[in-house]
Amino acid sequence: MTVTLADVAARARVSPATVSRVLNGNYPVAASTRERVLRAVDDLDYVLNGPASSLAAATSDLIGILVNDIADPFFGIMAGAAQTEIGGPGDGSGRAGGEKLAIVCNTGGTPERELTYLTLLQRQRAAAVVLTGGAVEDPAHQAAVSAKLAKLADAGTRVVLCGRPPLPDNASVVAALAFDNRGGGRRLTEHLLSLGHRGIGYVAGPVERTTTRHRLEGHRDAMKAVGIVGDEERLTVHGSYDRRSGYDATVELLRREPEITAVVAANDTVALGAAAAIRDRGLRIPEDISVAGFDDLPFSVDVVPALTTVRLPLVEAGARAGRLATGKEAPPPGGIATIAAELMVRRSTAPPRG
Repeated sequence: MTVTLADVAARARVSPATVSRVLNGNYPVAASTRERVLRAVDDLDYVLNGPASSLAAATSDLIGILVNDIADPFFGIMAGAAQTEIGGPGDGSGRAGGEKLAIVCNTGGTPERELTYLTLLQRQRAAAVVLTGGAVEDPAHQAAVSAKLAKLADAGTRVVLCGRPPLPDNASVVAALAFDNRGGGRRLTEHLLSLGHRGIGYVAGPVERTTTRHRLEGHRDAMKAVGIVGDEERLTVHGSYDRRSGYDATVELLRREPEITAVVAANDTVALGAAAAIRDRGLRIPEDISVAGFDDLPFSVDVVPALTTVRLPLVEAGARAGRLATGKEAPPPGGIATIAAELMVRRSTAPPRG
């Protein structure tokens, strides 16, 4: 026999409305009452009919977190922190009472897959959607994403951007948490320039990504400030945000300009590939060539030599996105917050020899 909400209410000696409030977490309930309801749910093995509940309400208990690549620590760290907040603190009993179910959607970095997941989350009446990482700078795709997010917002879905710049029309977004990639890129190159480097190669990410453009703009702003212009394109190689791309791009940089004294990488993973390419040429880091990354991923301090990089507070940003998605935290003024980037100077950068 199917156990109903009314059965749980009778067992807990409360009204069906109180049971609903406990299970949905949308209204304050006394701790003792909540405990009685959850005990009744356990005793009767009651399972909430999620699809039916979502039809009756504006949204379901589902929250989607879109990432480019869950195997990339940049996205994994943010998604994990967001999921922890979305799942709630828990009481150690394994019970569910008001928490949300976070689903990580791996887009593979393709615009088409991003739109597909947004459509699927719309069909599931997702309570919230968190989009992480940079956006694709394609007008048609940006328009399609904006239209899709507007439909989600109209249906009651909370939309949060994490590590992504605001949309041109940010009205459908609860909050956009944007990293200061441009400022971080500028400070990183200023550090190398202050050491005396002038021949600096840049291993950039995919050309169509906002993150790539902003970090590269910061680098070039720093170079222009000291009068170094003219070699921007020759000393920049674009590729993917992975180790292999860093290796191949650095080989190409050294072919174009064997006398470079520093390499700035699009992120820390790319920097690992750059370092490997430099070592395979019989060169030392940082005695012959300095290397710098971006993001300050967990392995950065443990590589040899430890990597100079730009720290982005990925855990803090992901957790904040999770709180915003569940309504636990008020949105920033205007719905937009810029998250500072911090320069982390370590042993992989030093003054050039000579």
